[in-house]
Amino acid sequence: MAVRTTPLQRANALAGRGVQGLYALVMNAVGFVVEPIQRVIGQRNMAYLFLLPNLLVFGIFILFPMALNVYFAMTSGTALYPQDRNFVGMANFERLYTCTDYANPNTCLEDRFWRAARNTGVFVAFQVSGMVAISLLTAMVLNRKIRGLGFFRSVFFYPVLLSPVVVALIWKWILQRDGVLNAILISFGQDPINFLLNGTWAMTWVIIVSIWANMGFYTLILLAGLQSIPVELYDAGAIDGTSTLQSFRHITMPLLMPTMMVVLVLSLIRAVQMFDEVFVLTGGGPGSATMLLVQYIYATGFGTQNPRFGMAAAASVTLGAVLLVATLLQLRIGRGSERHLA
Repeated sequence: MAVRTTPLQRANALAGRGVQGLYALVMNAVGFVVEPIQRVIGQRNMAYLFLLPNLLVFGIFILFPMALNVYFAMTSGTALYPQDRNFVGMANFERLYTCTDYANPNTCLEDRFWRAARNTGVFVAFQVSGMVAISLLTAMVLNRKIRGLGFFRSVFFYPVLLSPVVVALIWKWILQRDGVLNAILISFGQDPINFLLNGTWAMTWVIIVSIWANMGFYTLILLAGLQSIPVELYDAGAIDGTSTLQSFRHITMPLLMPTMMVVLVLSLIRAVQMFDEVFVLTGGGPGSATMLLVQYIYATGFGTQNPRFGMAAAASVTLGAVLLVATLLQLRIGRGSERHLA
């Protein structure tokens, strides 16, 4: 009859066996703690035990702040603590959405919110489409056999490693009136351009800088997707006489669509949440030409001597809801496209 040993007895027996003994000692120490719990709650429920730390962290740092933000959106005043704030119900949302003509922000009670919403729409449309197109083109080039491939992959990814504030300061040094770009224009006999003091130019350069700073991340994702496509499919297509454009349309894009949807969702979320680079580069100016929604939320809640936490929270709840709907819509369209291609 075998003698049953406890985890503590097994740990003592393995204490002097070097590295393997140390590893066994640690495992037996874990077993000493876990085995009694497993006997109480059962093996099937052990998964919940291991998930509990992550769920606690998620609840404390994600779910609780979200619930607190929703509560703040229904309160008013400058007090920071929830118990000191006045409950006003949906008054902040009513003020936020009160407009005579939504196409004209001047007719809205919160005109700066709607200007920021319009700017964010323009920014997201051009930034996401440009980001995806340039990242896909770059990934396709880097997927070919060229000299210095590792170097070029590193070059395109390097801006992602920089701090957004550093990126914005570098480009501000380039684009300001006495900056590098205007110095080049003057050397060719041209007049300097106020890139950051003209609304159209400022928004254009905000989009360009954002694409430059973030495209390396999405290029890497698309490159991984391209490399997962079997080369045999292209060889079979070449035997059948398909052109490069036909191979791209009928082989590359259908198989790359799941990766493309990931890139679209991630780039959309990042574009809607854009703040740091724009804030440092233009400060939302000139005027409110480049003020995006996140900057409006920051300025309303923290950028004045009389902060309106309730209005800022209402704007952030609205932004979160719009972002959730847009993401779900993208995912549904992506699943529909996959089923159609299948």
